[in-house]
Amino acid sequence: EVQLQASGGGLVQAGGSLRLSCEASGFSFDDYVLAWFRQVAGKEREGVACVAHDDGSTLYTNAVKGRFTVSRNNAENTAYLQMDDLKPEDSAVYYCAILPTLIISLRPDRYTYWGQGTLVTVSS
Repeated sequence: EVQLQASGGGLVQAGGSLRLSCEASGFSFDDYVLAWFRQVAGKEREGVACVAHDDGSTLYTNAVKGRFTVSRNNAENTAYLQMDDLKPEDSAVYYCAILPTLIISLRPDRYTYWGQGTLVTVSS
């Protein structure tokens, strides 16, 4: 059974940092692109960052470039999203998801499996 477990969310002041983790099980983790998405109630899910199967290529939405870093450790079946210089507009539920392809993408409709979300709240 494919499982993705996101964790690491919380409450942080603007300018602070959080590190999200996504633990995977039930599939060959290094065969999949992994991405982070976020969603605010009443809005569409937004692609934040993704990383290729081999921890090579990465892709970020413009709003987080230079502040967020996506990475993965295939030996530990875990991916990370390091979020620095957080802003109130980064507040959302963050999800990790996987895509069985070598082509990275931030389109949520392309992703096959999703973990449950972890809530990030950034206070001003």
